[in-house]
Amino acid sequence: MHAALVRSFDAPPRYETVEAPTPRTEDHVLVDVLAAGLHPRVRSDANGSHYTTSAGKLPFVPGIDAVGRTEDGELLYFVAPDDVPGTMAGKALADRRRAVVLPAGTDPVAVAAAMNPGMSSWVALRRRAHLEPGGKVLILGATGNAGMLAVQIAKHLGAGEVVAAGRNAARLALLPGLGADATVPLAGDPAATADALGRDAGDADVVLDYLWGPVTESAMRAVLTARPDRAKPLAWVQIGAVAGPGITLPSALLRGAALQLTGSGQGSVSTAGILAELPALAAHITSGRLAVTPVPVPLKDVESAWTSPAAPGHRVVLTP
Repeated sequence: MHAALVRSFDAPPRYETVEAPTPRTEDHVLVDVLAAGLHPRVRSDANGSHYTTSAGKLPFVPGIDAVGRTEDGELLYFVAPDDVPGTMAGKALADRRRAVVLPAGTDPVAVAAAMNPGMSSWVALRRRAHLEPGGKVLILGATGNAGMLAVQIAKHLGAGEVVAAGRNAARLALLPGLGADATVPLAGDPAATADALGRDAGDADVVLDYLWGPVTESAMRAVLTARPDRAKPLAWVQIGAVAGPGITLPSALLRGAALQLTGSGQGSVSTAGILAELPALAAHITSGRLAVTPVPVPLKDVESAWTSPAAPGHRVVLTP
């Protein structure tokens, strides 16, 4: 079969011929891959930078999830098992313990594009922050693909207000149309940004943080010091680290406000917990309630797809 193959952490995958994987347990089923998303997590696996990547194991087939069809015609969305080749191939192994059945008529490309980026905020709000109906959510990094979906998902899960903060002005301008009640540019004057965050999100109940690093250091100080009720709990959920891998957190901020700092990702939520959330998320995607713009690209063009940036709000999906 054909597959994308990573031979070096310093180069994009290439379209090559490899052997089809063989089921290793009774839960494995070989599927024809219909669509596999080119997510940032896939890129970080392929360049060896993701925290769960096993360093030095080359070559390998990338891809962490996909939509595939079984020999019996069943349509599955699945997260690839950790110990088998990835999903960017003609065939892949789906583990039924990490898969959900999709209804007939589901658009495989839309699901492959949206499930991974949508999962980050959906799982964070359902499993880590426990958003109350009518609560207020600040999204740091709302102009990335996952952040743009997070604006919509927060509203669908009951947020009364969503404040979207991001560095890309063009994308930020799109977010009121997706449900944002207020937007805060993060690329301008730092003092003006801090004032806007304090004014618009000082009373937030939940922060979904895709940025971390120095941006979070400044935002956290601005939000916490502006809170009208310092004893009101604030669930700050760390999801991504686009702006940096670490922060300096002054002890006074922890003592001076009811900050609940947590993370959401592989390891902090069980596989079973993540899978339990996927059918409802898939239903939102397939119903059209979440705006997503997939860009289908033939698998044979994986090398050029890897090096060509997608437009704002778009997600590259590799297809047979």
